[in-house]
Amino acid sequence: MSKFKSFLKRKNIEVSWQRYGLDALGAMAQGLFCSLLIGTIVKTMGTQLGVQYLTDIGAYAMAVSGPAMAVAIGYALKSPPMVLFSLAAVGWAANAEGGAGGPLAVLIIAIAAAECGKAVSKETKVDLLVTPGVTILVGVALAKLIAPPIGTAANAFGLLIMEATNLQPFFMGIVVSVVVGIALTLPISSAAICSVLGLTGLAGGAAVAGCCAQMVGFAAISFKDNGWGGVVSQGIGTSMLQMSNILKNPKIWIAPTLASAITGPVATCLFKLQMNGVPINSGMGTCGMCGPIGVITGWFEPSEAAIANGAAAIAPTSFDWLGLVLVAIVLPAVLSLLFNIVLKKIGWVRDGDMKLA
Repeated sequence: MSKFKSFLKRKNIEVSWQRYGLDALGAMAQGLFCSLLIGTIVKTMGTQLGVQYLTDIGAYAMAVSGPAMAVAIGYALKSPPMVLFSLAAVGWAANAEGGAGGPLAVLIIAIAAAECGKAVSKETKVDLLVTPGVTILVGVALAKLIAPPIGTAANAFGLLIMEATNLQPFFMGIVVSVVVGIALTLPISSAAICSVLGLTGLAGGAAVAGCCAQMVGFAAISFKDNGWGGVVSQGIGTSMLQMSNILKNPKIWIAPTLASAITGPVATCLFKLQMNGVPINSGMGTCGMCGPIGVITGWFEPSEAAIANGAAAIAPTSFDWLGLVLVAIVLPAVLSLLFNIVLKKIGWVRDGDMKLA
């Protein structure tokens, strides 16, 4: 056993939640962002402006989401170059075979293929053949074997959440908004989670509400501590920047979380806000304004995932636009500020508690 542990250490193979659950998942979200999400934004711009060049660029970026995710995962796992480059083929296969659950399939299969490739890397005199060969053979074989059922399971679970939200929009609006919003602030990837589950429709709208509540909420209540720089870094960057402060005083998290518990059902019950863009947008919040962009994109040109769940293009009314602005920007800021005033009065939160380093 000691020899095996020494081997894993020498190969930098670390079986841990940190490596697989946080590092790999977070990197996968970045891979998705740099391919599918950016591609969707550019393609939508091209379509709306009638610029075919932009439409083509967006389509190319969207097409390589599988390889981008797998390579990003390999990078997070500290894979050597030969393994890293070979993961492009693995990601393509896993994403294609996984269907609606492609991102989850890529996550699992890319981890397995990368670790196998790392295990054999530079162990033979024909490393040029062995390392990429093992990485690709293991990855593609797993893609053929387990990606389809992974896709089926992820799709079923995502459909369950969306159907539950349609049947119980108030209760599920709270649950989805709070849970996904918390995931966005934690050092895990809410974007990857929403993409894996394929969240669109009302459930996607609730997820957008929760993520916006965290980002805009923290930006608003920490303005005194961080100024406009904090508004930008948290409001269109990420509320994850507050994690170190949350560990010092968890009570600073109460205000934006309570705000998300309100904006979620407001989105699902009052405005019937649906996010029918690419599912990853459901977990992005106001990061680069991707959450609202996803909602707007879904109005005019629903994503394939949304269409599969029954979505259709609509002509948004002034009520729809009002709902988006209130849910994504206004309510998160106002509610979080009000809750934070109460928390300060009872001494749970103090000035300086949310100061960014």
